[in-house]
Amino acid sequence: MKAMAADFLIYDEATGSYRENPEQAVRDDVEKHYWLHVGRTIMKDWRLYIMLVPMLLIFLFWRYFPMYELLGCFKVSDEVKPVSQQLFSGFSYFKRLLIGGDSLSTEFWRALRNTFLLSFYGLCFGFPMPVILALFFNEIKSNIARSVYQVLTYLPKFMSTVVMTSLVTMLVKQGSLTSGMGIVSQLMVNLGWVTQEVGYGGLLRNPEFFRPIYIISGIWESAGYDSIVFFAAIIAISPTSYEAAQIDGAGKMAQMRYVVLPSILSTIVIMLITRIGSLLSIGYEKVLLLYNTNTYVTADVVSTFAQRYGLLGASKGIASAAEMMNNVIGMLLVIGANSIARRASDVSLY
Repeated sequence: MKAMAADFLIYDEATGSYRENPEQAVRDDVEKHYWLHVGRTIMKDWRLYIMLVPMLLIFLFWRYFPMYELLGCFKVSDEVKPVSQQLFSGFSYFKRLLIGGDSLSTEFWRALRNTFLLSFYGLCFGFPMPVILALFFNEIKSNIARSVYQVLTYLPKFMSTVVMTSLVTMLVKQGSLTSGMGIVSQLMVNLGWVTQEVGYGGLLRNPEFFRPIYIISGIWESAGYDSIVFFAAIIAISPTSYEAAQIDGAGKMAQMRYVVLPSILSTIVIMLITRIGSLLSIGYEKVLLLYNTNTYVTADVVSTFAQRYGLLGASKGIASAAEMMNNVIGMLLVIGANSIARRASDVSLY
């Protein structure tokens, strides 16, 4: 298809000639001096871009460079030779983990099941709590009281994992002749929820109680901090929406249902998608500090499995393959959750 001069030029009837379209001239100038404009913008806000340098270096050295070691999943593990010089082994590690039929495969499937169950229960019981806390904070009229409650709920997030797990261990510790049981263990024994043998033996030594302890402690640790996003979305709602609901006779619960929740639905969906994306990304630190040989059956997750075989068992190929499968499944969960959210509510992460 041939381009005509009339497509780019404007005919001037007074002079009987064509002249350049001013809008097209502006577009041509912008395209011609694009990088010059970019350079001027960077020089104008150079302080902000300098602040980005540490973050870029962190992502470069701790996120992108380690990707090279993923080749270890497909090569023979050799502590002497670098990954580039190791022999190619194909999918042997993945086959051994998935269909090996030995104790290693059994431990991996057990760890994968525990990882999914801990994350799934944490999602079901832990995700609604920040939303509920944000709704609670929004109903507090006193700014001083709201600030106090928010600080109290934020504090556990700023404790180190070691301190937090130490507190949990002390609350559910086992009893002895010289020291009594933990407060939680003693309370459960007095209420008849557990027997004295279980209470004196320690709840963390019982596989049945590891998951509830892990999930409840996770809610206590992160619910307040995670409520910041939802509370920020709530306070951004226009007051006229509440006034219109009050005129229609809506009470507090009706305002939450028909005003607040629909207004923050997009934030809830986006946070839910990101939470589903990290469904199988359970860090090994907290589990490693809480579990023991008695609770492997319900406490061992993929991260601790990889740590045990990669560092203690000197089998980096097995550990890398296990973590890679875990991350691939997490990526597929993000894509699936995002597709479902986009079709169901027209709100998605991308």
